[in-house]
Amino acid sequence: MNKPHEKPYELLTRRPLGTAHATPLLFIHGAFTAAWCWDEHFLPFFAEAGYNAHALSLSGHGASPGRDRLDTLSIDDYVNDVAITVAGLPAPPVLIGHSMGGFVVQKYLEKHTAPAAVLMCSVPPQGLLSAAMGLLFSRPGLMKDLNMVLSSGQVALDSLREALFAQPVSVDQLQHFYRMAQPESHRALWDMSLFCLLQTGLVRRTPLLVQGAEFDHLIGASLVEMTARTYGVSAQIFPGMGHGLMLERDWEKAAQGLLDWLQHQQLEKNQKGKQK
Repeated sequence: MNKPHEKPYELLTRRPLGTAHATPLLFIHGAFTAAWCWDEHFLPFFAEAGYNAHALSLSGHGASPGRDRLDTLSIDDYVNDVAITVAGLPAPPVLIGHSMGGFVVQKYLEKHTAPAAVLMCSVPPQGLLSAAMGLLFSRPGLMKDLNMVLSSGQVALDSLREALFAQPVSVDQLQHFYRMAQPESHRALWDMSLFCLLQTGLVRRTPLLVQGAEFDHLIGASLVEMTARTYGVSAQIFPGMGHGLMLERDWEKAAQGLLDWLQHQQLEKNQKGKQK
């Protein structure tokens, strides 16, 4: 929770030019990044589609307070960040979480409901260990570089490319993303591995969309499909794309898939209303 002397959380917002949908969107970033990753493409896209689109920087990330105590921050702290932000919005939002942010969204949904939620390349409800073991055996060099990010915030550009992208990305873009990257809380990563696993029955109360990428080296498509099976839904797996779905060259395919699902959810609500 923000201390009395601390500045508020960083919340990036894009609003439509005309009347907005009654339900806003709240995007939650993954590890090693912040709200900026959504503002590259997704926030403008969804604002143009008529949504008030917000992206939160969790404590210790971006311009939010807590960088000086990053390693003390837990998944529960991140969930509290989301709860405080949701309470400050004029209406309950749809929650969209990427990678670690998807795990945070699932933990939030244990104690709260939402109009809907999207888990994008998300850490599965079973935790991070299976993903870490898979990475250790398939790409040990990348695993080593990610550990370097934890300690120093530095990683080779080629490792950043391998971690996030399956599609072409320019050196200028990579350098931009490199400058924006940051360390992550060791405690939060341990929470996702061992200490903070999920009560999936409670999460199921909220309508869920599960998205993943064919060539995601961090949260493989098989893990995304496992998440979808856990919640009794189908996974959207985007061919030829990597972990950074919101930053890939074909980011609009993932955004459009999300938008189509949101519109379908609204149609279902309207249909139920007509039947009453």
